[in-house]
Amino acid sequence: MELTITTPSLLFPAISLLLLAYTNRFVVLTNVIRQFSNVEDAASRDLARRQVSNLRRRLQIIRAMQSFGVLAFVVCTLTMFALFLHWYTVGQYLFGASLVLLVISLLYSLYEVHISTDAINIEIEKMEN
Repeated sequence: MELTITTPSLLFPAISLLLLAYTNRFVVLTNVIRQFSNVEDAASRDLARRQVSNLRRRLQIIRAMQSFGVLAFVVCTLTMFALFLHWYTVGQYLFGASLVLLVISLLYSLYEVHISTDAINIEIEKMEN
């Protein structure tokens, strides 16, 4: 298979949009945390306490998602640089590494969505009471 410099460049908009989505998830999560820190009534404080471990875990996962996404972006850029220097074998390995990092980032994202449903279930439980 021939890998040209345009092939890794196709990932640039995809990775950029993915990082933007991850940043939005982070911003929303920080807003939720700020809302929980401002609650006054006892029932809401109890709900906030139940959410703390979930929120901490989600923050760690989002950090991992962003880290692997940025690494995928950097390695993709290095791929283009290697191909520019006509280091085709190095470029192929770097491109493969970039794809692996991107998949890891996406798997973390899937896991974060899964545990965020736990937080939503706690909110639903609150509404049922």
